[in-house]
Amino acid sequence: MFEPVAFGLLLIGTIGGLILGATPGLSPTMAVALLIPFTFHLAPVQGLILLGAAYTSTVAGGAVSAILLKIPGAPANIATTLDGHTMAQKGEGARALQLSFLASAVGGVIGVLLLIFLTPYLAQWALAFGPSHLFWLAILGVTVIGSLDSASVVKGLLSGCIGLWLATIGFDDIMGAQRFIFHPALGGGINIIAALIGLFAIPQVITMFAKGRRPDETEVIAVQKHSIMAAVREIIRRPRALSIGTITGAIIGLIPGVGGQIAGLVAYDQAKKFSPERAKFGKGHSEGVIAAESANNAMVGPSLVPLLTLSIPGSPTAAVLLGGLLIHGIFPGTDLFDNHPDVAWTFINSMLIGQVLMCIFGLYVASLAARVAQVPQYVMAAIVLGLAVFGSYSIQSSMGDVYVMAALGIMMYFLERFGFSAAPLVLGLILGPIAEANFIQGSMIAEATTGMGSYFFGGTMNIALIAIVIASIAYSVWMELRSRRYISKEEIYG
Repeated sequence: MFEPVAFGLLLIGTIGGLILGATPGLSPTMAVALLIPFTFHLAPVQGLILLGAAYTSTVAGGAVSAILLKIPGAPANIATTLDGHTMAQKGEGARALQLSFLASAVGGVIGVLLLIFLTPYLAQWALAFGPSHLFWLAILGVTVIGSLDSASVVKGLLSGCIGLWLATIGFDDIMGAQRFIFHPALGGGINIIAALIGLFAIPQVITMFAKGRRPDETEVIAVQKHSIMAAVREIIRRPRALSIGTITGAIIGLIPGVGGQIAGLVAYDQAKKFSPERAKFGKGHSEGVIAAESANNAMVGPSLVPLLTLSIPGSPTAAVLLGGLLIHGIFPGTDLFDNHPDVAWTFINSMLIGQVLMCIFGLYVASLAARVAQVPQYVMAAIVLGLAVFGSYSIQSSMGDVYVMAALGIMMYFLERFGFSAAPLVLGLILGPIAEANFIQGSMIAEATTGMGSYFFGGTMNIALIAIVIASIAYSVWMELRSRRYISKEEIYG
């Protein structure tokens, strides 16, 4: 792996991945797909080093635009915006970026170590998940909506329901029926990246333009300097958020079909529930950034376990990596480590070293990138709008995605005026297809075997997931009632 050409490709993949990740609209899946043609004339192991480095660093690079512009570079970085952008608005962008890269490195290294040492055991566990289990996992993700970046559980759930409805637009995957296609741009459904850009960027752009160039509204944010050693000490002082993020990301990354995009959101929600400082979440709390970023990089290593051992891509990016393997005549599966050990282990080890290089380069550019906050808001609004249009169009080279992005953004601007939040809506949009597809598949299996009741409600894993779903809903309701009682006492006694 330390041969000059291989290590050079590792550096190129890492730096290029950080740049691609920070560009709105270029997800890890798209970044890896764009690089595959460049691997045609490389040796198999060299091509995989380039793709693996790009995968890991693109996930981490998405935090740059999430923190500085409030545009998640990928679905995995949605939760990072909740506290990271607030920190940037306070002039703490450098601190937020340093914490995000350090947390990403810790979570990423642990995730790859799991891939190295526990692959055979994890593969059997991943294989145990069927449609019923994946359905309940999606429902568990929906229950997270209630307390995610929302002052009200009801408004959070309503936002999630809007996202679930948006997920039904397009053609039904099972029956092929048209649903809510009232414009040609909606024929292929709503692209998640276009929705992500619109829901997060456009409300912010409208707000910036509304302020105009009034002198009292164009003050430049004072960027605070923050040392790397201070960030390291803060990471060490936050073991709870780091542990929750890493464990959650590793578990979710391992499950085929769920996708790492919900890892950061679930980790953020769990870190908030277990934190004694939960009131600070959403207001620029470092634990939120640490939990979200450690989770979305911890899922990278485990997400490759089903691919490398069972030939089952666990995520869209893993599916693209499968294409890269097949192009070079390498078929993943049980005999991959026997027939091509040099390729398999060099690829895995390069991802481990890539996490360290990603952290080094990320920390180097953190203080420089944080100066984006010094750009006047009316200039920033034009830049963000340009990036939003470019990112939406680049997904499929379609103006339809730009129209969808704009429409969702304008809708979200008005919803935010009534206290609704974008994060639950996006989570519903992501989880909708997962829940629907697995429910329909499970229903077909149940009708042919034991029946709906025993298939969806029987078995140890189903019962455990249902219990967690009920506990998650009960906890969210209890926390809201508790906070309301506390507020009412404050109003009565002052």
